[in-house]
Amino acid sequence: MPKPISPELTRLAVNTIKMLAVDAVEKANSGHPGLPMGAADYAFTLWCRYLRFNPQDPTWPNRDRFILSAGHGSMLLYALLHLSGYDLPLEELQRFRQFGSRTPGHPEYGMTPGVETTTGPLGQGFANGVGMAIAAKMAAERYNTAEHKIVDHYIYGIVSDGDLMEGVTAEAASLAGHLGQGNIIYFYDDNRISIEGSTELAFTEDRAKRFEAYNWQVIYIDGHDCDSAACAIEKAQADTERPSLIIARTHIGQGSPNKVDSPSVHGEALGAEEVAATKANLGWPQEPPFLVPPEVRQVFAERLAELKGVYAAWQEEFAAWAKANPALAAEREAALNKTLPDDLEEQLLQALSGKPNATRRLSGEVIQKIADIVPTFVGGSADLAPSTSTLMKKYGDIGRNAFGGRNFHFGVREHAMGSIINGIALYGGFIPFGATFLVFADYMRPPIRLANIMGVQVVYVFTHDSIFVGEDGPTHEPVEHIASLRLIPGMIVMRPADGPEVAASWAYALRHQDGPTALILTRQGLPDIQRDQPFSFEAFNRGAYLVSETPGKAPDVVLVGTGSELQYAFAAKAALEQAGYAARIVSMPCRELFMQQDAAFRQALIPAEAKKVVLEAATAFGWGDVVGCDALFITQDTYGHSAPYKVLMQELGFNNEAIANRVLAWVQGK
Repeated sequence: MPKPISPELTRLAVNTIKMLAVDAVEKANSGHPGLPMGAADYAFTLWCRYLRFNPQDPTWPNRDRFILSAGHGSMLLYALLHLSGYDLPLEELQRFRQFGSRTPGHPEYGMTPGVETTTGPLGQGFANGVGMAIAAKMAAERYNTAEHKIVDHYIYGIVSDGDLMEGVTAEAASLAGHLGQGNIIYFYDDNRISIEGSTELAFTEDRAKRFEAYNWQVIYIDGHDCDSAACAIEKAQADTERPSLIIARTHIGQGSPNKVDSPSVHGEALGAEEVAATKANLGWPQEPPFLVPPEVRQVFAERLAELKGVYAAWQEEFAAWAKANPALAAEREAALNKTLPDDLEEQLLQALSGKPNATRRLSGEVIQKIADIVPTFVGGSADLAPSTSTLMKKYGDIGRNAFGGRNFHFGVREHAMGSIINGIALYGGFIPFGATFLVFADYMRPPIRLANIMGVQVVYVFTHDSIFVGEDGPTHEPVEHIASLRLIPGMIVMRPADGPEVAASWAYALRHQDGPTALILTRQGLPDIQRDQPFSFEAFNRGAYLVSETPGKAPDVVLVGTGSELQYAFAAKAALEQAGYAARIVSMPCRELFMQQDAAFRQALIPAEAKKVVLEAATAFGWGDVVGCDALFITQDTYGHSAPYKVLMQELGFNNEAIANRVLAWVQGK
């Protein structure tokens, strides 16, 4: 049982948390004081009595994770991190929301020690936590033994009304309840206030019944009663078959005599007059700001002393486990380090059947090999595994009380899928992927953007990549989606043209550990590309490479193709050569990697003096930055049609004859 803290010290510590938030927001004249003031009681109870962590080892694998999904209340987290001994000095709290500080407006992963994920867009932290909890269950299944448990922690979080309104939360909560994730314990800060006013304006369903229907345990508490919070945490811990939602009825801005329960306290500084009134109301000294009484320092120091014992006991348990299970310990170390085979590229290339196929099917062949040689590789699709070719055939499924598999069934929940695989990646020890049709990448855009902001390794398998989806029509035929993904800073977008490029795309994605990679794959079959030189992974990894050219001559025309349209460059090259022009074919599977190369390389591959042609069945947006705006863009800048894909190829001019004629006419100025 956790050590009790006297009511007097509890009240003093809670008020310290509140006033650190108030003073920081006031100094910045920007921020959200209301949630930290309202949530301080139960947050203090969690952090000072139940949460397991070590500020001297912030990445301790068996720490409890704490996620402030209501990221606008960031000063609550910063105050707790500071008081709990993390490397976040008081000066950083005084620099809240300022340039270069470690206390940004919303918590950012990698910037502030103790911050587990970037939160702010509401619902994302909630879903990230579901991913972390899945990863914890998988790690426990892999590494715990009958004699030793080295994974036995919880995923805690604070979520707001706004979090529960967002659709991603419904998706993630549904899946968490289905999987019976008893290692999730979330506090719902039920303060009933939103920016526009009372939540009665737009949010009146019975949230408890909704979560009970999702198969969550729901517990009600007075959020300002620390003993009630403690009982709720223990009740949640006791239910190992269901995630728990502790509905904490609170008053936003609690302690402010004139702004409590008001919309303004949600996102505005109290103002000097109300700060003074709040301090008087709480019996808090008017000066100095950012006061931390020594008694409160002592409360947190005593908790840290307890946690040192918890940490030391785990280290002993871990050492005994590693000694008894050396092979398992080596496997775990390799997983945490994301160790890959030295000959990864060659193994993936050899996994191909050698038969031309759709790149989604070729990817499926490669995935089977990855599953065999990369044990940390896990993932699934949004109810589309047969279509995306992503099922790992020799490995089991993730399900309730079955976390030893590697295939996820996310259901038709693209948004949650993107956020959950972010959580799995953040947890560590796994390389996750998520798959769906490219047109549905729009449902995943928030977590894709956050994966890039955080620099976490996830892989997106986006298939059915163009108008050649065919009969399903324009609603299912992406035209702008490749460009929209390329717009995201840091995003690596791969559009391979055949088997070797698919293998190379996967190899790059597995080795690219500091950010996400999107693989853009076809529905329809493609021919093998006939290269002048043997395929080179090194050349591929520069984003673009020479495929074929007129021997002995500088190119008059450079034909740049990606994916399914690269094949048409050969007919255009033949037509140009017959007319007396020298031509070069360049495959550019990744524009981002190409644009990162030095100018000399780019100029040598695509000379400035040559005419340029771009072949891609997607919008032309962004290609001007690569080849110049005076190029010929054979692209798809209107929506598609419902028809067999071969009909679309003829009608829309994506065939050898049409493209060869168009290129030649353009070069000749006709």
